[in-house]
Amino acid sequence: MVVTAPDDDSLELTPLHREALAWVIRLHSGAATTEDAEAIARWRQASPEHEQAFRDAIGLWRHMGDLTRLHAELDEPAMAASALAYSRDLLLSRRGLLGGAVLTSLTAYFVARPPLELWPSFTELAADYRTSKGERRDITLSSNVSLTMNTQTSIAVHTIKDNSQLELISGEAVITSTRQADRPLIVTAGNGRITAAQAQFNTRCLDGNVAVSCLDGAVAIATDNRSLNLPKGQQVSYTLAGLGAPSAIDDETTAWERGLLIVHDRPLDEVVVEVNRYRSGRIIVMNSRLGQRMITGTFHLNQLDDFIGQVHGLFGASVQSLPGGIIILT
Repeated sequence: MVVTAPDDDSLELTPLHREALAWVIRLHSGAATTEDAEAIARWRQASPEHEQAFRDAIGLWRHMGDLTRLHAELDEPAMAASALAYSRDLLLSRRGLLGGAVLTSLTAYFVARPPLELWPSFTELAADYRTSKGERRDITLSSNVSLTMNTQTSIAVHTIKDNSQLELISGEAVITSTRQADRPLIVTAGNGRITAAQAQFNTRCLDGNVAVSCLDGAVAIATDNRSLNLPKGQQVSYTLAGLGAPSAIDDETTAWERGLLIVHDRPLDEVVVEVNRYRSGRIIVMNSRLGQRMITGTFHLNQLDDFIGQVHGLFGASVQSLPGGIIILT
């Protein structure tokens, strides 16, 4: 089967289906209370549409175990293509469960935005270079451009007027350029453009949030409404809202190159997002208070299962394991 890009207008789940999926995850977390059960009963009774959304969500959750097991069993790159094709076939085989409009929306949503990010999206699959979870890869693109790709990174190479340019679709990379000033390297990431001739810089692009750290030389950064020159030892972030103020590079920025994750006084919710980039499966924090607890520490990227035990020891968190490496923390 050939997996094609879904239309933009079919990517969004309805608010009811989002709420229903959230309730189903809660009810299967092992931490649901009597109050939760009563609340979901009231939610289901609110309208026939609420009840149908809940039934749809139950059906999807029931078969997600198959998808997560497939993710765990298959290696890259076969895992990504097979999981995407299988997810589409699985949903298509449930016509008795899902109506046509809902089926189209959910199929497109799962291909473009995989549930719990357990496999790459269509856009990531279309990249020229891609790394899987926990993988680090060195690429030499030419005699004057090289890069080290961090985990879950997707990069496309474009040729514009006989000059190769890079697009950081998602993820993080350290990029080294030794080009001449009149033919600099151009890297697009998010809504901005990074230009470098003689420089080494770390670029990270996640969910439209971009951070650039100049490790050597200097780079120029331009967004829709502002531009600046970033010298060695400085870092800056930008989003659709604009370009931030430069600051000194901290020790968290390139710790991944040494196989480490370094965090300083960050909420558990944020740290879990980072851990999920490296660890197979996914950790989900279901307790909002737990998610706001602050963590400082250094963690080895090849031993991130130890992180779960440390959270349990530090905060007394309850831990439940689900198929495919999914861990629920409450």
